[in-house]
Order: sequence, then structure tokens, then C-alpha cells
Amino acid sequence: MSLTPDQTSKTQSGAMTPGAIATELSKLDLPAPSGLKLTLPADPKSPLSAGAGAGPNSALSAGGNSLFSPVGTDDTGDISGPEPEALTVARRKARSESVSEQLSTTLSEMKLPQPERIFGPSDDQNAQDQGPEKKQGVSPEDWDKVKLDDEVPEAVKEPKRMTHSRHTSRADAAVPRTPTIKEDPEPSSSSHNVAKEQKVTPFDVEGEVDADGKDLGIDYDKLTKRFGASLISQELLDRFERLTGQKPHPLLRRGTFYSHRDFNLILDRYEKGQPFYLYTGRGPSSDSMHMGHLIPFMFTAYLQRVFNVPLVIQVTDDEKYLLERDIKKQAELMKKIKGKKPLDLLRHYKKMGQDNIKDIIACGFIPEKTFIFSDLANVGGAFYENVVLMAKTITQSQSRNVFGFTDSDNIGMFHFAAVQATPSFSNSFPQIFGARDDIPALIPCAIDQDPYFLLTRDAADKLHYKKPALLHSKFLPALQGAGTKMSASKENTAIFMTDDPKKIAKKIKSHAFSGGGATQEEHRSKGGNPDVDIAYQYLSFFEDSDEKMEKLAKEYRAGTLSTSEMKAACIEKLQEVVAEFQKNRSEVTDEKLAYFQDPTRKIDPRPKPKEAAEAAPGA
Repeated sequence: MSLTPDQTSKTQSGAMTPGAIATELSKLDLPAPSGLKLTLPADPKSPLSAGAGAGPNSALSAGGNSLFSPVGTDDTGDISGPEPEALTVARRKARSESVSEQLSTTLSEMKLPQPERIFGPSDDQNAQDQGPEKKQGVSPEDWDKVKLDDEVPEAVKEPKRMTHSRHTSRADAAVPRTPTIKEDPEPSSSSHNVAKEQKVTPFDVEGEVDADGKDLGIDYDKLTKRFGASLISQELLDRFERLTGQKPHPLLRRGTFYSHRDFNLILDRYEKGQPFYLYTGRGPSSDSMHMGHLIPFMFTAYLQRVFNVPLVIQVTDDEKYLLERDIKKQAELMKKIKGKKPLDLLRHYKKMGQDNIKDIIACGFIPEKTFIFSDLANVGGAFYENVVLMAKTITQSQSRNVFGFTDSDNIGMFHFAAVQATPSFSNSFPQIFGARDDIPALIPCAIDQDPYFLLTRDAADKLHYKKPALLHSKFLPALQGAGTKMSASKENTAIFMTDDPKKIAKKIKSHAFSGGGATQEEHRSKGGNPDVDIAYQYLSFFEDSDEKMEKLAKEYRAGTLSTSEMKAACIEKLQEVVAEFQKNRSEVTDEKLAYFQDPTRKIDPRPKPKEAAEAAPGA
């Protein structure tokens, strides 16, 4: 005697078979399908004719004809004329949502089996093994082992969050959901060492890691191709030297600033005596800057002296407050500053920004041609007009794709891109350029900041403004080596500008990654690698003599220069640089601080004539 599916399900363990489930579903009073583009049958006796089978849930109740009429017909069952499309769409949506809710409620009340029991016991299982005493379903331990990531729709997956650590200068900091750089692959449970692609965003910098767990650092050629920038060629450097009469800064000729957008057009303007200006910035992250912050400002001061052009420096104290999403960090900082409300925290960042402005002034900019401003103190007037214009050119979709923002991020984060872009437009500074909007900016920045200015360059076309040009720098690595970067929150990754000579020496000796051999004997026989040696890398940023750098590299590779001797040379140079900075910093008075930030002070935008450039100071 054969059994029905329903009978089969009752004779064994109680697990429901597909037949039993179908029986249960057939008992539900479900609505007829909609949107099938069907026509009404000609036979009035047909159950599909208007009014047939009408019931409380029937799709053929009043107004049901429209569901079975061909799409685009005017038959709405109403002689007053066709129903407006907006009302039709709204009614269908409401009906669909109502039916979905009813169906969801009904299904939730059904005692459906757990996933692995949905097909009932297997053919080779004994009914005795499926008795009531046998535990059914999947245990929590077993369920955790089931991997369903590929089957879970994107819409219901837990969103992946980026860890924002962007508390650095515009040129120091090291893009994002639909990322420009692919996300790191998820770690595999079968291997401890998993290859990872590099991650370079406006918020985080992580170098590439190979399958053996070896840190490969940042592939800048890959970044340049990814971002669509151009490498700085020797031809471009030769032209710079020919036009300015100045030897390119070590940061240029040794490739720290290695790619660009439209730098050749800036040189065209300089050659013709046409105006342009410099723009850079700083996101305050600590009471004192470190050497990673110093380098871009030092380079920008060099460019200002060579070109003798105006410079605007944006201190994004508002950004620091908006982008800090670590609740624990905020709570710790509130406790440290004895704050009781968010306004206390915002004012703390503003004060930190003022301390950083004193650091910036100590880098040696031309006072008469430099305007430094805090967003919290300055955004308004002509500047804010451009913020509004810029904001309207950026869509929410662009912010998500470029920066990885999500629905849980505050709207200030979405809006900040417009604030950072605005200094790129000359009419944002009427005290310098008046109402002129045809003067381009040259922006020295780290490659991670390029996404902000790609949006800016795109918006410039829409606003009929001049596109900014850019010079992209590599990142100053942390003491621990390639693939890392200095962090203001990690004391032993960085040389701070407040460190005394003993602390500098101790950090280099104890923490600076060495490219030398594992032992003295091995180093003497095989030599070292200056390309990964941190002491040598730091020297290359600050030592002007190419002859000295070549000599150090040659002797280090030959093994005749030891790691301790390389570190000693680095310590001497860094102590010299920091000492000079600290002297300059001590001379920054409150009056000088106010002078640099005075928005009413007139600044002469005219560039230096070509023939006068030869008298400009060097690096």
C-alpha cells in the first residue's frame, strides 16, 4: 500500500516532507498573482471573469480587473478615465506590502522544520534512529560551522565598517565601498598567513602582504595606475630646474613626491608669469606634529619660496570631530579633558588645531603670502558659497563609493568633502584674489588624498572653475618599516617634534627597522639593503647631499658600513632637524599666530618674475 506524502511524514520522526509543506501552504488563502500581463477570458462563466471567485483576499475584487489587463491599457474599471500612474503604483505597492506582511505572519506561526530536516530523513536512515528521543535540528555548534556567506543576499548582510584613522595632515595621511583599492580578503580558517592586497584610503594605509605573511609595503606604481595619475619624469624635473633656477628638492628628485596631475600646466603658467597658488592642510590629531607631518609642510614651504606665490593652509578641526567614530576613544578623551558634553570635545579639537598652527608656522612659510585658517573659525561668506556649490555636485552615491560611508555615518561626514574641496577655488579667498575664479591651485598631498580632489576636479568642470593640480607623495613609514606609517596615537612608531635628542636616539636604536644582516658577520659578508632600512630612508628625506646618500648606500650594501653606523648618521640628522624646528616653534607668539589667521589681511597674489627666481633660497 502506498502512502501519501502527508501520511509518510506522520509515520516517521515528525519531520515535514515537501509534500506535507505543500499541503500546509495549499490551506492558505493566498492572493492571485499580479503583473502577469494577462487578458480577461472571453467566457463570462470562466472563474477568471470579473467578479468570479471574489473573496476577501481575491485579486478579482473591486478594482481587480486592472491587474489582469495588459500593461499600458486604459481599462481601470472606472468610466471616469484612466487612473493616474502615481496612484496605481502607490496602490500596488501598498497591496504588495500588506500581502507580504500577512504572509510573513502566517508563515511565522507554522511549525516548519529546521533547514537540514526540510527534505525528511534520508533513504538509508532507519526509522528507529529517527525516534522521538532522537534530537532533531542543528545544534548551535554545528550551525556555526555552516558557511552561508555566498547565499545571503547583499541587502541583508551585516555591513562591513571601515575603521577611520584619518587624523593626519593633508599630505601625511596615508578609496572604499565599491573601493578604489580592493578590500583585504577575509582570513582563511585553513591558514594563518593569508595574502592581503594593499589598502590605501583617506582613512587607513596598509601595505601588501604575500602568502607567507611577508610585508611587501606599498606598491606606488600600482596606486598611480589605479588612480590614473602621471609619474613625475626626469624631463619634468629638468624643466622645473630650468624655469626656476633651483635644484629640485630631495623629496622631488628622490621620488618621495612621485606622481602628479597637471604639474606641467602649473609650470606653463609660471613660465608665462600667470598667477597660481598653493594649498595644503592638516587634520589635527595631537598636541604636537611628528616628522610625517613635517615633511609635506617642509616641501610646501620650499615650493612657496621658489615660486613666491600665495599659500592657503586649511586646518580641518571640524573633520577631526566628525570622522572620529570610535565611541571608546571619544569617551576616554572626554574623561581626559574633563568634558561633560559634545561641545567640550569640539572645542578641544579646535584648541588642538591652534597648537598645530603654531607647529605649521615654525616650518618657515613666507608670512606676507600665507593664510592659515581653521574651518571652525573661518567657514562663511565667499568660502561657504563655494561649499554650497561644491556640495550640490556630489551625490550620496559618490560619497559611498569613494569614501565607503554607510547609512549609520553622520551627514557631516558625507558633507565634509565639499569643505575640503573649497580651498581649491581661488574666489574662496577674496582677500587674496578678489572675485577671480580662474586661478588654479597646486596641492601637494599624499596619494591617499587624491579621491577628494578627483571629485573636486570633476566638480570644477561643472562649476566652470579651474581644476586644481596635484603633487602626490609617498608615505613616511613608521619606525617599524615598510607597509606602516607614523601614527600620532602610537608613541614608538614616530619621531615627534617635541622629542628631545636622547629620546630620538633611543627610538632609532630600539625601534628603527634595519636592512642589515642578522649578525655582524653576515652583514660584513653579504651586506645590507638600504632600500628597506628605516634609518637610511629617513636620511633620504632630510639630507640634501646626493653624494653622501650614494656613499652611505654603497658602503651599506658592501657591508663596510654597519647598521649601528647607519643609525648614528640618521640620529645626527634628525636631532639637527628637530632642534631647528623647536627653536622656530619657540618664537611663534600669539601675535604671530593671529597674523597668519587674519582673514582681512590683503595678500599680493602676483608671482615672482622668472629672472628673479634665481635669487630664491634653496631647500
